[in-house]
Amino acid sequence: MIMNTKNILGMAAGLMLWVGLASVQASETNFTFAVNQAIPDANVNGLILSANLTGLAANDSTISDVTLSLDITGGYNGDLYAYLAGPNGGFAVLLNRVGVSNGASAFGYSGAGLNVTFSDSAANGDVHFYQNVITPVGQLTGTWQPDGRNIDPMSSPSAFLSAGQTDMLSSFQGSDANGTWTLFLADLSSGGQSAVANWGLDITTVPEPSFWTFAGLSLVLFAGCRKLRRQKAIH
Repeated sequence: MIMNTKNILGMAAGLMLWVGLASVQASETNFTFAVNQAIPDANVNGLILSANLTGLAANDSTISDVTLSLDITGGYNGDLYAYLAGPNGGFAVLLNRVGVSNGASAFGYSGAGLNVTFSDSAANGDVHFYQNVITPVGQLTGTWQPDGRNIDPMSSPSAFLSAGQTDMLSSFQGSDANGTWTLFLADLSSGGQSAVANWGLDITTVPEPSFWTFAGLSLVLFAGCRKLRRQKAIH
């Protein structure tokens, strides 16, 4: 077989494709945590829920995707602030006084509760403006993008309008899933009592390419280059 530059590049591309297919073997794990606790009304100290996860990403794997489910009953949705912190980095603002903006009530949406899944890629869009999509009767349902607005929840309404979705679930990508995950929730205004029924995590991990994978790729490329040099020397 005559080797030329195209042969070598094709061989390298094929091997790298094989590397990708061999190493990207995603593993998805689901967790659900029953809570049934009230969120303290008009209390910035809020409610802290922790979950210590072990046995994930066992073979040098890291997080490739996280979604979070949250079931809250009662209360006033525009009062709520919630975030998720990971055990090894990552921070996502799930709720930040939904509905508050320069063009809406300073108190946010008056809906009572939500039973939703948060995903960065949710087609429904930004949960902060969910009434632009639907005005639910009772709990908000469906899959929504996290609020993502990492600003003081007591900021002026105009600050919510200009703030971007900066702190999302993608912040956990590349980190180890093992350890203590923390869900924080606070009700920042008096009137109406919210309660957390349950919450859950869906974590997808992907193994990192091993040393031997990269070593194999280097050896094949080295061998191909040597053949190319021999071919040029003959001619």
